[in-house]
Amino acid sequence: MKLKEYRGHIRNWKALCEELAIDPSLAREEREREIVQKAFDKWQDAVGEHLIGMFAFALEEEENGDVFACRDPFGTKPFYYYVTEDHKLLCGTYIRPILHSEGFVKELNPDMLQLYLTLTYVAGEDTFFKGLKKLMPGHTLRFHNGEIVVQRYFAPTFTPDESKTLDEWADEIHNTLQHVMTEVKEPSETAESFLSGGVDSSYVLAMSDAKTADTVGYDDERFDESPLAKATADYLGVTLNRCRITPEEYFAIVPWVMENMELPLADASAIAFSIGCRATAEHTKLCYSGEGSDEFFGGYNMYRNAERYGENLKTFYVGNTNIMKEDEKQKLLKYYNPDVLPIDLAKYIYEENEGNDPLTKMQDVDIRIWLEGDIYLNVDKMSTAAGLEIRMPLTDPRIFSIASRMPSVYKVNEEQNKVAFRTAAKKVLPEEVAFRKKLGFVVPIRHWMADERYNRDVYETIHGPLAEQFFHKEVLEEIWDEYIGGNSDLWRKIWTIYTFLVWYRIYF
Repeated sequence: MKLKEYRGHIRNWKALCEELAIDPSLAREEREREIVQKAFDKWQDAVGEHLIGMFAFALEEEENGDVFACRDPFGTKPFYYYVTEDHKLLCGTYIRPILHSEGFVKELNPDMLQLYLTLTYVAGEDTFFKGLKKLMPGHTLRFHNGEIVVQRYFAPTFTPDESKTLDEWADEIHNTLQHVMTEVKEPSETAESFLSGGVDSSYVLAMSDAKTADTVGYDDERFDESPLAKATADYLGVTLNRCRITPEEYFAIVPWVMENMELPLADASAIAFSIGCRATAEHTKLCYSGEGSDEFFGGYNMYRNAERYGENLKTFYVGNTNIMKEDEKQKLLKYYNPDVLPIDLAKYIYEENEGNDPLTKMQDVDIRIWLEGDIYLNVDKMSTAAGLEIRMPLTDPRIFSIASRMPSVYKVNEEQNKVAFRTAAKKVLPEEVAFRKKLGFVVPIRHWMADERYNRDVYETIHGPLAEQFFHKEVLEEIWDEYIGGNSDLWRKIWTIYTFLVWYRIYF
C-alpha cells in the first residue's frame, strides 16, 4: 500500500526516524510521509499506537482499491469516508473533494439536525450528508472488496493512582509538558502562541520559546479578555498582538466560516477564532494553542456538580452543550424522529465507565464527543482555511496519561477546577493567572444578535422560506420574538438554527 493522503504533525519523529532508518534531515513534510509509510509497512493496523502527534492518513493499493486509514487518538485531524453505490470508497481529510467525486450522491441526513439542535455541533460518526461518515478518534479503517471494517486502537481509560500527592502530580505535569514542548517545534521553526486570559494558553506560552502572542478583543469591556492577556504577556516579556473584533466583521464572516468548516458549528467562539486565525496568519504560519487540558484535567465549572449528578448522568449528560430538549424540538421541527436521541451517542461510553466516579464519566464523554465534534474541528478547519498551522501541546497522549491516572480530588474540588494543572502552571506563572477563574472564550453575540444594526441576515434567514423547509414558522418566530423582547438566554437557540441554515444555503 502507498500513502495516498496525510495531514498532521508527528512529534516523536526523531525516535521513529532512527527505528525506521529514515534520513532525519529530510524536509518535514517529506520526512513525515516517509515515517507514516514505513511505520505502516512495519506495524500495519497497529501503526497508530506508534505515532505521537496530530494526524489522519490513508494508504491505498492502487491495483484493487484496498484502503487503510487511521486517525489520531483524540481526533485532532478529521477523516471522512463514503461508499458509492458501485462499492467504491471515497475518503479524505476534507469533505468538499468527496462531494465532487464521481459516485457521491448528495442528500441531507435529516436526523442530524435533531442532534445538532441540542449539541450545536456534529457529534458521532454520522454527518449531515447521508452516507458520509467520520472515522472516529483512535480508530482505523480497512476497505476491501467493497466492505469496510472499522476498529478501535485507542480509547481513554482511567486507573486512579492514590499514592501520589498534589505536588507530585503537578511535578509530573510540568516535567512532561517540558518534554512535549521540545517536540512540538523544530529549532528552525518560529512559532507564536494564542493567548487569552486563561491558564491553559498562558501556561503553554510560558513553557514555549514564543516571543509573540496573539489575542482577540472587543470594544465592550465586559467581554474583553485582552487586558488580562496583556498582563500575562508583559509578565513573560513577550509582544502581544491584539485583533479587535467588531460586530460587523463577526457577522460578515459567518458564511466563510460555515463553508470552510464543511459541517455546521454553532459554537459562537468559532467565528471569533476564525478572525483571530486570519489576523495571526498575516505574520506567522505556526502558532500554539492550549486545547485539551479542560477535558483531561477537569476544567469546566459544571464538573463540580459531578457527584450531585451521580447515576443520573447517563440519562442526560452527552457533553458540554445541551441547549434544546426533545419536547422543544418536537414542536419546532417539521420532521422529528423519536428514535434519534442525543444521549444514545454516549451510551457506550457510560457502559465502558461502569464503576468509575461521575467526574470521570463526564470527562470521558467530553473527550470522545465534544472535543472531536467541536473543539478540534474548529481548530483544524479555521486554521487551515486561514493558512495557519496550529499545534496543541496539551493534547498529547503523554499528558493524557497523567490525567488518566490522577484521582478526581486533584482535578476538581469545591473551590477550584483543574487543581493539579493549575498547581503545575504556578511554577512559571503568577498565582493570580494560574488560579484565575475560568472565563471561557466569551463573545458578545447574545447582545449583538439582538441589535438591528447587525442582525439583518439573521432576521431574514430565520424568517425566510429556507427556514420554513425545516421549522414550523410560528414556533420559530415565537422564539425570535421572545429573544428580541429581552430574553437574551435564547441566543444559543437562535444561533444554532441560523448557523445550520447558513451552512445549508451554501452546501445545498
